[in-house]
Amino acid sequence: MEKEEFNNLLDKYLNETSLKFNEKQKEQLYLYMNLLIEWNEKINLTAITKPEEIILKHFIDSITISKYIKSGSYICDIGTGAGFPGIPLKILRDDITVILVDSLNKRIKFLDEVIEKLDLKNIQTIHARAEEFGQNKKYREKFDIATSRAVANLATLSEYLLPLVKVNGMAICMKGPGATEEISGAKNAIKLLGGKIQNIYEFELPHSDIERCVIEITKEKNIQSKYPRKAGTPAKDPLK
Repeated sequence: MEKEEFNNLLDKYLNETSLKFNEKQKEQLYLYMNLLIEWNEKINLTAITKPEEIILKHFIDSITISKYIKSGSYICDIGTGAGFPGIPLKILRDDITVILVDSLNKRIKFLDEVIEKLDLKNIQTIHARAEEFGQNKKYREKFDIATSRAVANLATLSEYLLPLVKVNGMAICMKGPGATEEISGAKNAIKLLGGKIQNIYEFELPHSDIERCVIEITKEKNIQSKYPRKAGTPAKDPLK
């Protein structure tokens, strides 16, 4: 896709939101898209490979949570994969500091190249499983916000995210349709992890019928040190 067409499509979607990218940011996104397409031929980063779908389903979707993020926030993106939502958020918001966490080293190498080529500052990658990262004293209960985009059911996701945020910090869970059905099954788990569901936002991505749900969970108290449990357990045996 030529740069002009890319910019026009991006603007078309952005016009339905209150968000804007400047020319430098558009240039960074364009380069990011091309790196994603190029690397995806070597390693499996995404099933979404058409430029117009990358713009909407990855870039626009990622930045929908920007309005819930306070200025200067310290954020971790768990199970970031190809960098979503962390990298588009960082491109949009120079004021935030972002840690991208993924368990696959090949993806980390891709993310490191994106960060270098886009000349992004105050963003770094960590190769770790979510459970290990949540037990690392350097990061545990240090973040203002922990987020993740559809990597697990809500009970499991809460066990990944809530140990990482400070008291009064927030887990932002990005989900697709049907997420509200998960909420009733996750309420006890969230309470056990010191959290409380603050807000649920349901919306459609611009110029589409793609449904999205963002769940904000505030952390009200410290969590027992046994959470998150050992690698694999939160997914196999979600808290009830």
